[in-house]
Amino acid sequence: MNERRLGRRSLVAGSAALVATGLAGSITVAQSSTPVADPEPDPEPDPTANAQSEFGTGDFTLYSGRSEALVGPLIEMYGRETGSTIDVRYGGTGELAATIQEEGENSPATAFFAQDAGALGLLAEEGRFQHLSEEILSLVDPRYRDPNGFWVGVTGRARVLAYNIDAVMAADLPESVRDLTDPVWTGRIGWAPENASFQSFITAFRLLDGDEIVRSWLETMIANGTVNFGDSNTAIVEAIGSAEIDAGLVNHYYVYVVGREAGPGFPVANHFFASGDPGSLVNVAGIGLLDGAEQSTAALAFVEYMLSPAGQEYFTTETFEYPLALGLDAPQGLVPLSEIDQPDFDLGDLADLRGTLDLLIDVGLL
Repeated sequence: MNERRLGRRSLVAGSAALVATGLAGSITVAQSSTPVADPEPDPEPDPTANAQSEFGTGDFTLYSGRSEALVGPLIEMYGRETGSTIDVRYGGTGELAATIQEEGENSPATAFFAQDAGALGLLAEEGRFQHLSEEILSLVDPRYRDPNGFWVGVTGRARVLAYNIDAVMAADLPESVRDLTDPVWTGRIGWAPENASFQSFITAFRLLDGDEIVRSWLETMIANGTVNFGDSNTAIVEAIGSAEIDAGLVNHYYVYVVGREAGPGFPVANHFFASGDPGSLVNVAGIGLLDGAEQSTAALAFVEYMLSPAGQEYFTTETFEYPLALGLDAPQGLVPLSEIDQPDFDLGDLADLRGTLDLLIDVGLL
């Protein structure tokens, strides 16, 4: 197996913790090859700001499985508008979910903002979240929230095959992720098996096809020289752009984010698999409030803010993710969510991360 490891960092530590605690359970978007202009940077926060807003005020503790580089500016923006202070602990989604399990009722966290639905689903199954109000739940399509009302999606991220448009003809792109085991793709594909989004994709794949078929797919991909980028989707897209590899399995927005940094002529586009393929999974970044947590009213106000037009615009502008609040359109140039032929299952079923982690360990990817 080819490897271009970038360091396991917190994700692998989180994966190990998950195993120990019981968790370790076609449309081509050609526009993505056109860079998107850099948004204006957020102004520096005003320490004297204490403006009231429709979202109210209040301080609370947030565990964020999304990075500080992404979430930090949004939290500053929220603080400027409301005068609230959010104490944030950043880490990998799996790592923080395991921490919440270990802390039990003594967890200082009020809310958990997770990178994917799998960790949210597991904590919901364990009774760690409080039920959200119908007012909050009704802001998002039922497909992108917990059917029992314990967490809600904030943004959507579609799995795609990113590819170099100079190296791969659109007509030669596979209809299914299953087809990547064809010898024609030997040594040409990259993946990031330490990344939580990849692991959720494998969980979905297992739900649809069964463990033995997915094991065979993984082993064949390894034998075919699929290049291992550790936990970095960004590095995959950069390698595609520099022609180190021809294609890679990533979330859709990395092509836009990396392309924005690379400048004009970035030769990478997204390919969506067809027919309810596991490779077309649309996962969510979502949030749940811990059961019995203090300051939950303040945390609910922050959830409302993230699902407001201002909060949703922040994510779509900064990372080109899909807004999940009803009535809002996808960023210009993205295939609408309604046109992605997603696999049909409940996102809460992605809670079986333990089986996925065990499988990835067994085949040597973790």
